Amino acid sequence: MTHWPDRRVLDLFGIELPIIQAPMAGATTPEMVIAVSEAGGLGSLPCAMYSATQAREALDTIRRATSRPINLNFFCHTPPAEDGARAMAWRARLAPYYVEHGLDPQAPVPVSDRAPFDGEFCSLVEEYRPETVSFHFGLPETTLLERVRATGARIISSATTVAEARWLEERGCDAIVAMGMEAGGHRGTFLGKDLMADMDRQVGTFALVPQVADAVRVPVIAAGGIMDARGIVAAFALGASAVQIGTAYLFTPEAKISAMHREALRTAAADDTVVTNVFTGRPARGIVNRIVAEVGPLSPLAPDFPLAGGALVPLRGLTEPAGSPDFTNMWAGQGAPLGREMPSGDLTLHLAAEASKKASWE
Repeated sequence: MTHWPDRRVLDLFGIELPIIQAPMAGATTPEMVIAVSEAGGLGSLPCAMYSATQAREALDTIRRATSRPINLNFFCHTPPAEDGARAMAWRARLAPYYVEHGLDPQAPVPVSDRAPFDGEFCSLVEEYRPETVSFHFGLPETTLLERVRATGARIISSATTVAEARWLEERGCDAIVAMGMEAGGHRGTFLGKDLMADMDRQVGTFALVPQVADAVRVPVIAAGGIMDARGIVAAFALGASAVQIGTAYLFTPEAKISAMHREALRTAAADDTVVTNVFTGRPARGIVNRIVAEVGPLSPLAPDFPLAGGALVPLRGLTEPAGSPDFTNMWAGQGAPLGREMPSGDLTLHLAAEASKKASWE
């Protein structure tokens, strides 16, 4: 397929199809990355929940199987300062659930495992030299960013507003992911003083994409609610040069998600997801369950990202083995009802062929 209406992302990343598999921390596997890249799209490996050693192991697996372009994704949040009073308030809010399940509300809380981009991860980029490096929650500090740029990697990041898109372009991003409110997982929001309040002002994908495309000169990648050819064609019509797709890949056998998450995806309606901070302390879209309904969706008591998740670990440890999703995050976008179950490589090829046919680009 060579007649896409805008080839800027294809040429920039050295890929054949303008489909980027979203980096979904915890759900994406090396096998998914391999399959998407081999099909001609851009496979993305999320590193936020990896140690540097685990990331190396995953990259070794990927590079043994494909020499096609890949993307490494990192969070670049600033770890929060300890806030003992807020932590105690959060524990107190969750205490009834601890008691209900026979747990000690005063027991030590496990540490959450979302690691920001740092010197060790930067050394990993310098060692493996991925074709593309993407960031979530803005960009890392200048010294680290310049080290990444020196490897020759293309740099992209997510924007949820026009102001964020302009900010990213000013700092040298080669392309920008315009992330609409429909998208599953963590919101990429990074500008603004109050993330909680800003959620009420977030913009949908097909309102955001054309505004970002008009505001910046670099290529725009549309993300959020795109599950089939109709979304891809619409994104291109609105000024996108490619699409980033996440929830659709959760239906693939390569996705590392629980059986209860898969079942929730299969039965989800478009209005069964909400943006919540109860799982990590940062707004993210997922399927409503007990903890979201009773404590959230957005709780002012939840400690800042990523600290909120630690107190849920003991509850998840008891309920997940029993098949209960009461305290487990099940990230998903609003397009989940359009999901189709097929392997990641087949899905990539199917989406591209379907979009090309529907738009008569061939």
